[in-house]
Amino acid sequence: MDSKASIRSAVLARRDALAPEQRIEMSLAMAEASEALSFDPGAIIAGYLPIRSEPDLRPMLARLRERGARLCLPVVLDRETIVFREFVRGADLVRTGFGTSGPGPEAEVLEPDVLIMPLSSFDARGNRLGYGAGHYDRAIARLRAGGKSPLMIGTAFTVQESAALPAEDHDVALDMILTEQGLRSLSQSL
Repeated sequence: MDSKASIRSAVLARRDALAPEQRIEMSLAMAEASEALSFDPGAIIAGYLPIRSEPDLRPMLARLRERGARLCLPVVLDRETIVFREFVRGADLVRTGFGTSGPGPEAEVLEPDVLIMPLSSFDARGNRLGYGAGHYDRAIARLRAGGKSPLMIGTAFTVQESAALPAEDHDVALDMILTEQGLRSLSQSL
């Protein structure tokens, strides 16, 4: 099996090759598909703002907020740690590490019930290949150690799917994947 770095490079090249207009249309389709996600009013949902050629989740986040979700975004505190700060309408955004932006230090830190994550690649078994820093794996471990088990949803374009990804013991499998083709559950069985 190819190394994680080589898979990441090849898959991100496919994503980068999508025309910006195509990524916009696919992101809007993802926002529509997110209507299939059920959650209780007041549920805390962590999303993210796009960098590079990632899907633009802002239309989806607006829909989730309208449906009663309380939103938060990841903020990089240091090389090891991300936290999730509340994302309220009209709040100023600041640079939050790794080219991202999000709420400033005055925003409340929340523990998400639903964790919507960026990724480099995914497979049908729920394996997720991130960007290599391990921020989400450590954040999930910290949430679980505190008794929280968020629903984990990866977001990607279908061109990012791989037949099979290498998985290590610390890698956390996704529960669902959201692409421009819809929201689907993933199987963590063999």
